[in-house]
Amino acid sequence: MAVEGLEPCMPKPGSFAMDVRDGRVGRVMGRVGPYVQLRPPGGGAEWDCPPEAVRVAPPGLVLRARVKEINREGRLP
Repeated sequence: MAVEGLEPCMPKPGSFAMDVRDGRVGRVMGRVGPYVQLRPPGGGAEWDCPPEAVRVAPPGLVLRARVKEINREGRLP
């Protein structure tokens, strides 16, 4: 899923970013070697994303991701 009009970026840890290779949105966990590590909203396994495929997540997708995280927190004991 290519997203036009979004420039490559170097997001800060804790922010949300989008992997333009498949459109997934994740929270930036940091960098390992040449890759940016992203974690799905609400938890799960991190994945590696090459820096040239990382974009700032659009506001609507960030809102959706934050809601997923908040909902997951509400289900924890």
